[in-house]
Amino acid sequence: MKIAIIGGGNLGSSIASGLAASRFVDAKNIRITRRNVQMIQHLKEKGFQITNDNNKAVKGADVVILAVKPFQAKEVLEQIHLTQGQILVSTVTGVWLRDLTIWAGAGIEVFRAMPNTAIAVRKSMTCIAHGKVQAASAELVCNLFNQLGSSVVIDEKLMDAATVVGACGIAYVMRFIRACTQGGIQIGFSAQQAALIVEHTVNGAAALLLENSTHPEQEIDKVTTPRGCTIAGLNEMEHYGFSSAVIKGLTASYDKILE
Repeated sequence: MKIAIIGGGNLGSSIASGLAASRFVDAKNIRITRRNVQMIQHLKEKGFQITNDNNKAVKGADVVILAVKPFQAKEVLEQIHLTQGQILVSTVTGVWLRDLTIWAGAGIEVFRAMPNTAIAVRKSMTCIAHGKVQAASAELVCNLFNQLGSSVVIDEKLMDAATVVGACGIAYVMRFIRACTQGGIQIGFSAQQAALIVEHTVNGAAALLLENSTHPEQEIDKVTTPRGCTIAGLNEMEHYGFSSAVIKGLTASYDKILE
């Protein structure tokens, strides 16, 4: 398999590194482009092919991953020459399948993918949307992103919501971790100890839900006892609008995307 990544920024470079690390595809079979090719010289040293020529990169590629800024998508796709049978995967926020299909040309199977920054450590939750494509192509694209974490196929109309929950969601969780760390320092831990405890606690909480397929409230019930310290803390947070603030934050982000 040969993969071309148009846009060797943080996301494009992370995708390339993750795919090579997973051995899904050899580094030598991944071409990465960037206008200032010197910015990705370090990738060449790791065995990747680098170029500032997008057409050279996509020639003969099985999968072309578009990882450019939204305002660049139309220009880039109209300038490159994709051929029938190639698969285009766009990670560009806010650019719809109907437009990508027109710009890419006839005979190109088109997908949208919304990963998050955890893709850098192969722990991304990637949401994927597509129109009419072959089952084998859909399986290939999902498998590709499963090398970089996990993936789920959704309706395209939910891609904006996926951006908020999955991509912006990383920032929300980080802010929660920071707040818990600050609280831990206030009650006696060093900054390093508090951060370590909180980070592993968040990781463990997510693992419980994923591995047990339980609802968060089921896991909460396991650690809340009558008149105990856990329920006292939870109730105090709710009195100050914890759940409401999170929901309002999510909807504010969503409304901003729709503007």
